[in-house]
Amino acid sequence: MQTTTRVCVIGGGVVGASVLYHLTKLGWSDVMLLERSDLTSGSTWHAAGGFHTLNGDTNMAALQGYTIRLYKELEEITGMSCGLHHVGGVTLADNRDRFDMLLAERAKHRFMGLDTEIVGPEEIAKIAPITNLDGIIGGLYDPLDGHLDPSGTTHAYARAARMGGATIETHCMVRETNPRADGTWDVVTDRGTVHAEHVVNAGGLWAREVGAMAGVYLPLHPMEHQYIVTDDIPEIYQRDTEHPHVMDPAGESYLRQEGRGLCIGFYEQPCRPWAVDGTPWDFGHELLPDDFDKIADSIDFAYKRFPVLATAGVKSVIHGPFTFAPDGNPLVGPVPGMRNYWSACGVMAGFSQGGGVGLTLAQWMIEGEPERDVMAMDVARFGPWITPGYTRRKVIENYQKRFSVSYPNEELPAARPNRTTPMYDIFTALGAVWGAQYGLEVPNYFAQGREPTFETPSFRRSDAFAATAREVAAVRGGVGINEVQNFGKYRVTGPRARAWLDRIMAGRVPAPGRLSLTPMLSDRGRLIGDFTVSCLDETEFRLTASYGAQAYHMRWFQKHQEEGVRVENISDSLTGFQIAGPRAGDVLAACMPDDVSELRFLDVRRMTVGMTACTVQRVSYTGDLGYEIYCDPTGQRQLWTTLTQAGAAHGITPFGMRAMMSLRLDKFFGSWMAEYSPDYTAAETGLDRFISFDKTTDFIGRAAAEAERANGPARRLVAFEVQAEDADVQGYEPIWLDGAVVGFCTSGGYSHHAGTSLALGFLPSERVAEAPVVAIEILGRMCPAQMVTTPFFDPDGARMRG
Repeated sequence: MQTTTRVCVIGGGVVGASVLYHLTKLGWSDVMLLERSDLTSGSTWHAAGGFHTLNGDTNMAALQGYTIRLYKELEEITGMSCGLHHVGGVTLADNRDRFDMLLAERAKHRFMGLDTEIVGPEEIAKIAPITNLDGIIGGLYDPLDGHLDPSGTTHAYARAARMGGATIETHCMVRETNPRADGTWDVVTDRGTVHAEHVVNAGGLWAREVGAMAGVYLPLHPMEHQYIVTDDIPEIYQRDTEHPHVMDPAGESYLRQEGRGLCIGFYEQPCRPWAVDGTPWDFGHELLPDDFDKIADSIDFAYKRFPVLATAGVKSVIHGPFTFAPDGNPLVGPVPGMRNYWSACGVMAGFSQGGGVGLTLAQWMIEGEPERDVMAMDVARFGPWITPGYTRRKVIENYQKRFSVSYPNEELPAARPNRTTPMYDIFTALGAVWGAQYGLEVPNYFAQGREPTFETPSFRRSDAFAATAREVAAVRGGVGINEVQNFGKYRVTGPRARAWLDRIMAGRVPAPGRLSLTPMLSDRGRLIGDFTVSCLDETEFRLTASYGAQAYHMRWFQKHQEEGVRVENISDSLTGFQIAGPRAGDVLAACMPDDVSELRFLDVRRMTVGMTACTVQRVSYTGDLGYEIYCDPTGQRQLWTTLTQAGAAHGITPFGMRAMMSLRLDKFFGSWMAEYSPDYTAAETGLDRFISFDKTTDFIGRAAAEAERANGPARRLVAFEVQAEDADVQGYEPIWLDGAVVGFCTSGGYSHHAGTSLALGFLPSERVAEAPVVAIEILGRMCPAQMVTTPFFDPDGARMRG
């Protein structure tokens, strides 16, 4: 066995084999895979082998589409069969909410180039004639759906990798993974030690145990999953063509043809986590005991939906474990806090996603970043706060909701409340209706009087509409207060802090006592973040950005760390409030002896507010006159008392994230992972106005940003006033112009201040000057929308800056 390699992939399932193949496809041949048993051991060998493109995240759906198209390429390269059956598939909807979800998904597919189709009951009867259509109002048909041979596909990946120069060692048990000082790794096996530049954890069922060898906790957990294969069914084997897949969310089941019968699997409510104390090393090609009691209700429902099942015998039962992350998406990418250690785990839909995972990881390793935004499966989307107890509860919830409707405003209850601020009990007493961000409880709104104490999930305007309108009016007409805990916050110190920030950030680094807004770019000029940089003095700076991107941003900071600079994540050790509205200055003035009128827009000062030592910034995401006031968590309750007592005379009102998102739309302010994401560049989104092209520093992404500045972006982010009815833009709705899809929306909502529906989205640059009237497809309805260029609140910035 060779003892050195550039990349050592641990795990020989479909994901590990895909990573290995894609590394060779992109040019790295000195790579190897270690498998403790045979290829496909673990979850791969007993998988049902289905594949589909449907996914609520458009980038995940695109990667699934890539995976499906890849199989024919593998067959051509290797001469091996993947056992492909492109039979198509239909997802059923038995109520309005399910149908709305399918309409929203179909709309996304339009600009992604996916050829899906909304179908009615009559068409479903032709597509899937064994279906009892009682109560079915429609469905979504995808011609790419199908199934394959799990073993044959994995071995095709492996052969293709070998043809590219890769080495595969089976029956080679990894015992330890030990980092060297230079960032490389010693992978200790029962057959010797391999020195590797990079390690990829593709351990599948054993990913937790493999991660623990390196001191890494990966948030995933195996779940038991059961499907059955029937005896021969005449309605199936007498068909001229293979029966398509049918996904029945109401019955929590998926169904496809298997030989002369059917295969049907279930995501049952009385589900069961497996291997709570760890996956046994001697497990591999075994199945779990049959457990019909667990799926009895699901089977009864399936017999009603597919009556042919009721008279069909059971040929075999497949009951085995596979792994989930807390949100059901894979865990992919460089593990935060580690050097040259990569994750390719938690891929529960390996034959839909495995190819895309392999491509993404190979691009990341070889080219420095993947070609598209993969935040939905980035291992950095979870922080160090996550624990096995939290993971297990969320994994159970995700399994149970695998086929449930996913609403844009839904707040899932499992493992909550988990992380709270000192204000939790005070806000709860004030009627807070809670949401969660990065595991933290954050008020969505504050219910008053008869306003609902629970926001009903919906694709349309929710029952929190009136409460949100009341909070918006309070901010715009007087003063509102909300917490700033849910900002990502970082302290940058040291003698080279300014020089380091000048290289990391594309924008201007401010003078002492001032702050600036700046994008942070990747080498290719794409957005890594949008930041506020505050200079407290020449050796101490504070950064604020998205709370949910902490691990993502810290990984980037650590990758570019320099001597003479220290970067600390202080997101949870610095908290406080923002106050915003025309009376915000009056409230702050009543709390302190200093003259706050001297605090200019974009100033930052250390100040004592009441009895609390604070840092005060003159800026607000509401677009109004506002202040961000930061303090130590131990002083937050006292600061609340000070501000609310001073604000009582001005009708100070707490407001939540629902109001915040409406307020920011009034000014066309973008939001991280909506308008601003690694899919987009600064010029496309308008953030290039904050790039300091005249500074001499060769900041990261400069060459790409300058090239785009010279040539102009192909598309631009613009705002629209939408003639919507009872549903607003949520994101990824297609934009139609001249009978064709020319762009898509990034986010939207209702402006309670302006009394109209607003949306942000991308148009081709050459069409922007026309300020065109377009149509935005919202839940199947073409809504006229006029491009607008003047913000609906404080268009000249007089109040915000005054």
